[in-house]
Amino acid sequence: MKIPAGHQSVMPYLMIKDANGFLAFTQAVFQAQLNHLSLHDDQQVRHAELVIGDSTIMVGGSRDQWKPAPGQLFIYVEDADASYQAALDHGATTVMELSDQSYGRTCGVKDPYDITWWITSIQ
Repeated sequence: MKIPAGHQSVMPYLMIKDANGFLAFTQAVFQAQLNHLSLHDDQQVRHAELVIGDSTIMVGGSRDQWKPAPGQLFIYVEDADASYQAALDHGATTVMELSDQSYGRTCGVKDPYDITWWITSIQ
């Protein structure tokens, strides 16, 4: 099996009501790189691919035939405190307070696009 460059065997595909806003959020908070973007005639996202670190997330804008299907993502970052604050600054709300756990410094936030991010840095 040959997988395209920049893809993994399994990748999340999120169908989001405001996909354009979600792309901006991930770029601001997690320094996501937009690897691919296809738009509908109304400039709403048809299909996008974001790269964060070595992982790709596929995103589509919900439409009549494609209902919103938000999810939850676990992400390793260099500094959980800084990423947590950046997420809050960009409209996310806390679902789990920042704390030290056996697996690292961690927290949970729900972004304005109904995606929950489990943010963790290794100490």
